[in-house]
Amino acid sequence: MHPPGDDVEKAGLMRSLLFVPGDSERKLEKGFSAGADVVIVDLEDSVAAGNKDVARRIAADFIRDNHTRTSAAIYVRINDLSSGLTDDDLAALVPAKPDGIMLPKSNGFADVQQLSAKLRVREAENGLPDGATKIIPIITETAAGLLAAGSYSPSPRLSGLTWGAEDLSAAIGARATRDQNGRYTDVFRLARAMTVLAASAAETAAIDTVFVNFRDANSLRAECLEAERDGFTAKMAIHPDQVPVINEAFTPSPEAVAHAQAVVQAFRAAGDPGVVGIDGQMYDRPHLRRAERLLARARAAGL
Repeated sequence: MHPPGDDVEKAGLMRSLLFVPGDSERKLEKGFSAGADVVIVDLEDSVAAGNKDVARRIAADFIRDNHTRTSAAIYVRINDLSSGLTDDDLAALVPAKPDGIMLPKSNGFADVQQLSAKLRVREAENGLPDGATKIIPIITETAAGLLAAGSYSPSPRLSGLTWGAEDLSAAIGARATRDQNGRYTDVFRLARAMTVLAASAAETAAIDTVFVNFRDANSLRAECLEAERDGFTAKMAIHPDQVPVINEAFTPSPEAVAHAQAVVQAFRAAGDPGVVGIDGQMYDRPHLRRAERLLARARAAGL
């Protein structure tokens, strides 16, 4: 197991992940200037079936033209492995050298391994290093995927795990994902919790799902703060206006950074024991690991 916080530093800064339709140059231009840490060029849900070829061409050209002009990581959400479109997506987009691929409707770690094998071939064909293209699977969009959440293992390809509610609701026949108070119902709370646990087991980042009411900034902020509290370190966005709210919520505050530094320094000063006391409160090794992870996120954010 790698040292706590290494997953954050290897992945780079990743707080906000903004979806942008791959078939719209105007929306791509706007998305790339929104300040998101990751731009997800979408070939799946936001692109009509008859527009897939056009989207591949527009997306590939745009990524080539903008890779050196943006500080954002560029991922492509391809069509899922059962769609029959995955190979065409990869053939068109891997030559443009995206930083990673988002895999929808992942039904377990075997799907990540299957995609990894496909990427290995495409990377070799395009002169890219083996493993250069990272993977973020969406792990809860089918019932089988949610039940297989525990199958994910540490992998150099993985840069995070995320979850989705809308596709899961369609798969199981749920009429809504939230109750009358705006809270997720039991199935979707389970999906959220399993994503945090699966990400921890796979030693990768836990990424929260989208908040679909993009005009409700207050509710988005509240959901971000709850997600950060529970162990998520990033959130996906569907609109550029959501990006600043997400970035702020997932950037450690100066107070949190100072406290984490105090915890780390206390362990160091005491000779790295199992337990230390700070201001009358006992801190053990889990507190130290949590502090180290927070400081890694702060370093990634330039704090």
